[in-house]
Amino acid sequence: MAIKRGTLVRAIREKLEGSLEAQASDSFIPNYVFETAGEVVDIKDDYLQIKFGAVPTPTVWLRADQVQEIAG
Repeated sequence: MAIKRGTLVRAIREKLEGSLEAQASDSFIPNYVFETAGEVVDIKDDYLQIKFGAVPTPTVWLRADQVQEIAG
């Protein structure tokens, strides 16, 4: 099943650390990206814009293969 807007996801550490996307940003990736549910708010080609957590944090763009869908 394809990921759609509103889907809850979590980043996969092994696929994100060391990736081009991680290198293009701050080298420190906060734990909440891996430990909390993020909601897909937009999709463009192979990339997902994700809003993590209930606290104000910036959205991030990750490749679809760098996240896993989680149960809501």
